[in-house]
Amino acid sequence: MLNFTNDQIKRYSRHIILKEVGGKGQEKLNKAKVFMVGAGGLGSPVGLYLAAAGIGQIGIADDDKVDLSNLQRQVLHNTSTVGKYKAESAKATMEAINPDTKVVTYNHRLNVHNIMEIFSQYDVVLDGCDNFATRYLVNDACVLLKKPLISGAIFRFDGQLTVIAPGQGPCYRCLFETAPPAGLVPSCQEAGVIGVLPGVVGTLQATEAIKYILGIGQPLIGQLLIYDALSVSFTKVRIPRNPECPACGPHPSITALLEENYQQEACQIHF
Repeated sequence: MLNFTNDQIKRYSRHIILKEVGGKGQEKLNKAKVFMVGAGGLGSPVGLYLAAAGIGQIGIADDDKVDLSNLQRQVLHNTSTVGKYKAESAKATMEAINPDTKVVTYNHRLNVHNIMEIFSQYDVVLDGCDNFATRYLVNDACVLLKKPLISGAIFRFDGQLTVIAPGQGPCYRCLFETAPPAGLVPSCQEAGVIGVLPGVVGTLQATEAIKYILGIGQPLIGQLLIYDALSVSFTKVRIPRNPECPACGPHPSITALLEENYQQEACQIHF
């Protein structure tokens, strides 16, 4: 066994006995650094399961505060944390689950001035953001830094998930080159979302992150997984790489992050 304490061997025993993980795989998890964009509906199961798995460091960016309306789905938080920053509420919950995990909080939005420096410190990024401007900013930063990105989204009774591995497959702009016009897509506040849905999609995001870190299984690179809760169906759709993609194509036009490219009014559909 590697340099685990007796408590760690007991805590991670169900991982360690898996031949696909073992002690060396658990050590990879303990040394990994993962960044979460958002500590809401999707970020909740992501944070819970990555902390439980023993990820060494988890960064969280979220400038929002816990609201009573969040608690129907955002299980990182509870009634006593209403009014507190979500990132801080999440940190307390995650570190209570596993003191091995160091949680670093950023109680502000990501922007063109801070995202590259922040992301450069992490191995994998998971996106559970609540607006298109941030979603494209996160994608472009990951492409530029060649960081793997696990993107999830939810709406009403439907969810979707894909893994973006720059240099290995398409990026988010290959799937949706530009965002829809502001106001075209209703927000969750307007259209609603079933509370358990982010639990399904966020758990799948956490699964893909763990697989990627361990180098096991088949990641969802170049594929979009669509989940329909009402029919209990999962559908995989192949995502072709766009040879003229402005972010990851052979002749990209996005070679730096310019503030004017991410000013679109937020369409809040992903929380």
